Amino acid sequence: MDLGIKDRVAVVAASSRGLGKAVAEALAAEGAKLALCARNEKTLAATAESIRNRWGVEVLGRALDVTDSEAVKKFVAATFERFGRVDIGVANAGGPPSKGFAETTLEDWRQAFELNFMSTLYLVRELLPHMRKQKWGRIVTITSITVKQPTEGLILSNAIRAAVAGLMKSLANECAADNILFNNVCPGFTATDRLNDVASAQAAAQGVPREEIVGRWTRNIPLGRLGRPEEFGSVVAFLCSERAGYVTGTSTAIDGGVVKGVY
Repeated sequence: MDLGIKDRVAVVAASSRGLGKAVAEALAAEGAKLALCARNEKTLAATAESIRNRWGVEVLGRALDVTDSEAVKKFVAATFERFGRVDIGVANAGGPPSKGFAETTLEDWRQAFELNFMSTLYLVRELLPHMRKQKWGRIVTITSITVKQPTEGLILSNAIRAAVAGLMKSLANECAADNILFNNVCPGFTATDRLNDVASAQAAAQGVPREEIVGRWTRNIPLGRLGRPEEFGSVVAFLCSERAGYVTGTSTAIDGGVVKGVY
């Protein structure tokens, strides 16, 4: 299926590795031009070069912290200056630490809010004026299955990612007349470097082999395996496309069936 986004310009945050990189690859495969950002300049440069070589698309890379509003503003401005338009935005950032409520500090809450909520807000504020002028836009946030089903020990993520989903639902209604669509994607257990790190950390803390931790996860996944990053990227690319023109205000789980709720 031709998704109809060849030569569209996509900003993808935290895209040097993991799920962000998978989304960038999927968009590049459809011929979209990319503006990528991440904190690690070396890793980002390698990813940008790899995507250019593989897909033959233009790629702009900028090293920055998505919690820095001024850096995000300059990044979007540089994207518009380079490509003359911005059509797609994918908000993404690392998850807050695993903690129960009693273990959290006020600083934990402030940092988690900056990381996951404010970073999304900063990107949306910069993208919207461009999208409103052209009467076309797609904004997708990479959140978590905690939006649909709170997870024990992840109270920071449970609370703040739900706030992101509320923001996106509100914007979906507010910006529909300008043909700007807002959706959330909610990854489950996907085989990324970050998930490997989580498995190793939990294994060390519990004194068990890493394989035992992964086995516990997969036993709770109806499909019986971890997700592949490219599977996740393909769903996001569709939501960013011309073909998803009647999809807005949704939170889509990409989780192999982990979420038990009907919606």
